[in-house]
Amino acid sequence: MGNDNILTNAIIGAVVTLVTSFVPFSPVLGGAVAAYLSDADSGDGVRIGAISGAIATIPMIFVGFLFASIFLFGNAPGGFTVFLIVLGVIGILYTAGLSALGGYIGAYMTDTKRGIDVTSQ
Repeated sequence: MGNDNILTNAIIGAVVTLVTSFVPFSPVLGGAVAAYLSDADSGDGVRIGAISGAIATIPMIFVGFLFASIFLFGNAPGGFTVFLIVLGVIGILYTAGLSALGGYIGAYMTDTKRGIDVTSQ
């Protein structure tokens, strides 16, 4: 499993996260897809899922800044700007964390597909 394959599958997982973003906990689905496509074990699955979540946050941040700039018209008080930054960091942790969980689930599905006894791990 090469790094190009991991990055490609992480991007596919990020696209799945964005396309299904109307569904609650969509990063779990994106991370699971990325790890499953990478045919990863549980450690690699978590890493691939987290990479997928980090990639998925990039367009989310741009859209968030776009909405903030439209609705605030550049007149936000300093405290509100800090609040938006903190909210963005929480969003990144939410997306990357749930994608990592999805990566673990995707790796579990890969192990099950291979016939590995996952109850002994």
